[in-house]
Amino acid sequence: MADSVRRKIRILFAASEAVPFVKTGGLGDVAGSLPVALKAAGAKVSVILPKYSFIPQEYKEQMQHIADFYVPLSWRSVYCGIEKLNYEGVDFYFVDNEAYFKRDSAYGYFDDGERYAFFSKAICEAIALLPELQVDILHCNDWQAALAPVFIREFYQGSDACRNVKTIFTVHNVKFQGQYSDKMLSDVLGLADNPTAAGQLYCDRDSINFMKGALCYSDIITTVSPSYASELQMPFFGEGMDGIFRRRSNVLHGILNGIDQHVWNPETDEMIPEKYSIATLAKKAKNKKALQQELGLRQDPERPLVVMIGRLTNQKGLGLVRYAMNRLMERCVQVAILGTGDKDQEDAFKYFAWTYGDMMSAYIAFDDALSHRMYAGGDILLMPSEFEPCGLSQMIAMRYGTLPVVRETGGLQDSVMPYNQYTGEGTGFRFANMNADEMADCLLNACEVFWTNKDAWVKLQKQAMKTDFSWSRAADEYLGIYYDLHPEIVRYDQKR
Repeated sequence: MADSVRRKIRILFAASEAVPFVKTGGLGDVAGSLPVALKAAGAKVSVILPKYSFIPQEYKEQMQHIADFYVPLSWRSVYCGIEKLNYEGVDFYFVDNEAYFKRDSAYGYFDDGERYAFFSKAICEAIALLPELQVDILHCNDWQAALAPVFIREFYQGSDACRNVKTIFTVHNVKFQGQYSDKMLSDVLGLADNPTAAGQLYCDRDSINFMKGALCYSDIITTVSPSYASELQMPFFGEGMDGIFRRRSNVLHGILNGIDQHVWNPETDEMIPEKYSIATLAKKAKNKKALQQELGLRQDPERPLVVMIGRLTNQKGLGLVRYAMNRLMERCVQVAILGTGDKDQEDAFKYFAWTYGDMMSAYIAFDDALSHRMYAGGDILLMPSEFEPCGLSQMIAMRYGTLPVVRETGGLQDSVMPYNQYTGEGTGFRFANMNADEMADCLLNACEVFWTNKDAWVKLQKQAMKTDFSWSRAADEYLGIYYDLHPEIVRYDQKR
């Protein structure tokens, strides 16, 4: 073992998107927030992502060109520029190649496999060639960066800069794996003559899987909640990768994501009609009244207002909601939906809004400001997801004292403590099975507490609002893993 040294551990965080530069989903939030929290915890962190043409101009104008080189992709060499800017104290590096990244959106093109194979190879080249980019840990996220752990092991062990780099791969959603024709092995990846590497990339007779490569090659695998880490080892959730997750369970960790508690804070939120805190929780009622008025709902404080915010897809358990809707309306429960998604789901909830009038609202759009008002004005957040790797809505809702009703899966199970009527403990309500009657029973049980035991309800709200979902908690768990991979580096204490 090398001599021990006390210093900041050096992390390169690789992702295909990061707030505020580009975001299509939860990965963008993670890649924008976690590195900032890691830096605050005492690590030296950089982020690398593609330089898309649609990155806001204000950020492109701040970028400094620091290097250019050619990336070997099998039989050809492809130009790569590296741009850099500092945002909130973190260095962000952008991989520039207009042929690959001058597009209208991040994903959905015929050559996505080649584009993100280039991105992964460019990451390795940057580590090898840029003296300023000293890396102890390469932390890759989802299939778009999944080949970097493969490339760094197969092509870069002769590089002093790469030889001691440890790799971590985080699975945000195993449904998206990056599966392509095995012709890419020879035409793009340059691994056709490497039976060890090719064998670990094949997922069937004539196709390869980028994520499978990362799952086999990375030193550590993480995912976005402890329960999801367990679920990934089951055939139902593992999407064909469950065998690998079971085989590598000794290096599989589930770390619950966080939320930006500065953005999602009812005490300072400029997007809500009435700011409030745990000490002034009674003011939340004004937000409910304003939301009922805005959405055309009956302005009655005694009617529980159930909100759902997010993608309208089958995965979110909307079939259960549709089945139970009439039962909820009969009990005078108001329901408000915000989001876009599958057309049949959108049409169904438009129909319910037309049918039930001032008891049901369906706003089929993405509206960030309205989402803040719904988190602040709702009494209950409903999330009956079929699966949910982490979930953010339930954390945000708790921050606003809106109690979640969730199915026991993934991050929902890890973040919501079920109400115990005997001890008063809890931060929300949970049910176990994908069953509409079970979901409705759980939701109506929550409504009974709302109707009949105001003291218990307020206590639950305050307990929910006190829950720590900050990124600093997750950052500390990640730092423990990083330092375990490099025992020769003594953990740096920011306070020393």
